[in-house]
Amino acid sequence: MTILGLILAGGLGRRFGGSEDHAVDKARLMLAGRPLLAHVRARLEPQVAGLVLNANGDPARHHDQGLPILADTVPGHPGPLAGVLAGLEFAAGTHTHVLSVPADCPFLPRDLAPRLAAAIAPGGVACAASNGQRHPVVALWPVGLAPALRQSLVGEDLRKVSAFLARQPLAVVDFPAGPVDPFFNVNTAEDLAAAAGLVSKGLG
Repeated sequence: MTILGLILAGGLGRRFGGSEDHAVDKARLMLAGRPLLAHVRARLEPQVAGLVLNANGDPARHHDQGLPILADTVPGHPGPLAGVLAGLEFAAGTHTHVLSVPADCPFLPRDLAPRLAAAIAPGGVACAASNGQRHPVVALWPVGLAPALRQSLVGEDLRKVSAFLARQPLAVVDFPAGPVDPFFNVNTAEDLAAAAGLVSKGLG
């Protein structure tokens, strides 16, 4: 298994005031002196064979990361499934699987890739869970799923990640929360402040 890591940063940041006309780039929000994206990258990069970033708009703002930048290939900001599709199509021929994670989860498990890889069924998907809650965007996808995902997105306008996963053989891997939920995500300014508090206490 050869895994391409995919950081999803293609959203509009609506809960930070983003809109269709003006997206708020959560990946660039600062946490403990570094962009959220840098925290996610530090957790994910050692676990995968390569790393790419899904981001829309001007790619120049992310050039400091030195990563390939993939825009959605389906118009209209249809959500994270479009980013996953871009990653799957990019990985074809070079990787067998894509591990997707959101750009606003700075405390990802350091054993995320091997645990999902150990659980995944042939042709299926493995997604993470914690505290009794599934995290569908944190998932390991086979590259061969790209045509079915494109048909669902373009042909059916299916946008919910969980709805697409319900059609696949799915393994759900539970990760212990400990003092910090490893899938804590920064959706609001209050979340960002809470994340900063966790880092300052050495918990993140």
